[in-house]
Amino acid sequence: MPPKFRTGLRWKLSAAIAVVSALVALALSLVVHNAARVSMINSARDVQDERVQSALRIYESTGRLVFYAQLDDPSLPRELKAYAAKGQRATYVQDGHGPPVVWAATPANDGRVLSLKTGFTDRYSVLVDLDQALVAGSLAVVVGGTALGVLIGGRMSRRLRKAAVAARKVADGDTQVRVREAIGGRMRDETDELARAVDAMADALQLRLEAERRVTADIAHELRTPVTGLVTAAELLPAGRPSEMVRDRSQALRTLVEDVLEVARLDGAAEQADLQEVALGEFVRRRVQALAPEAKVTVDEDAVVPTDPRRLERILGNLLANAARHGKPLIEVTVDGPFVRVRDHGPGFPEDLLREGPSRFRTGSTDRSGGGHGLGLTIATGQARILGARLTFRNAPAADGGGAVAQLLLPR
Repeated sequence: MPPKFRTGLRWKLSAAIAVVSALVALALSLVVHNAARVSMINSARDVQDERVQSALRIYESTGRLVFYAQLDDPSLPRELKAYAAKGQRATYVQDGHGPPVVWAATPANDGRVLSLKTGFTDRYSVLVDLDQALVAGSLAVVVGGTALGVLIGGRMSRRLRKAAVAARKVADGDTQVRVREAIGGRMRDETDELARAVDAMADALQLRLEAERRVTADIAHELRTPVTGLVTAAELLPAGRPSEMVRDRSQALRTLVEDVLEVARLDGAAEQADLQEVALGEFVRRRVQALAPEAKVTVDEDAVVPTDPRRLERILGNLLANAARHGKPLIEVTVDGPFVRVRDHGPGFPEDLLREGPSRFRTGSTDRSGGGHGLGLTIATGQARILGARLTFRNAPAADGGGAVAQLLLPR
């Protein structure tokens, strides 16, 4: 695949102004050059015509040739010979590789043709100087227009880049960022209108999301009391298979309600991490031994990181539970500096999760559709965001055994 070249607005605008400036300067230069050349040649023709008339009068009165006039010049152009044969006086411009030659011819009384020719040398040098001045002026116009385009395009490009950065922060969940404030300036242009529109859209989406979060939290909170009573009542049932099924489903319902409440709290952006210095290798080893004793822990490089142990344990527990539920043994946990990787040897993450990220109440494809309600990875991602960490998902190559790989990068 050929490489893709990315050009900014500044250079596109500068290139457009440079091209337009060059075309305008070229057109004006051609017009001025042609107008000056035609004017100079017409003036030379008038002078040559007057000189040939004066030479004719002197020749007919005295028989002398002046102004380097010649009679029946063999190099006389055919056009002038034709006019002389008709008894007409005429001028003619003969173009060559150098300066043009201006001819004038008139028939004399003795039937001969008197002609003059003069090189356009002096006026031609003036025309060359004019062309040089036009070229210099055109270059100045192109350079000035390009510099102006760079300045104007640079200002617009900076404002648009600031708007893009601010919009990404809004998309990442930073509700305090406003695009209009980020771009700054007092200029009222299309960029300013775009920023205000993005801010209005972000405010509307934030209000809607906040309303949905409150509804979800209220519903989960209202369900909490009856579900707790249901779990308590299930514990009082006599032993038996039906009782075990009721206790299992009521406990699953209770876990779902607690997870929904946690997701609502994470969406509210009011959660704060209680940071402590944690020796990551020892922490992960002890937590994995308690959460998933069958998992294998490898510490390639230990690191001390500032993090919230409770939230980190929650992330680790959800990743291990997801690997145990949807993957296959062996589950491997690797600590490599600030990186923590959890890998299973199952069919891997579904493509939509790799493409869009975890989504609540979506458990994956049919081959990873075991139990669960799809909130585990969503909660892990939300907790990682609060820790300032980055949680990514990928699938291991089939040549390496395949499987799903979740990687957590903690800030040092």
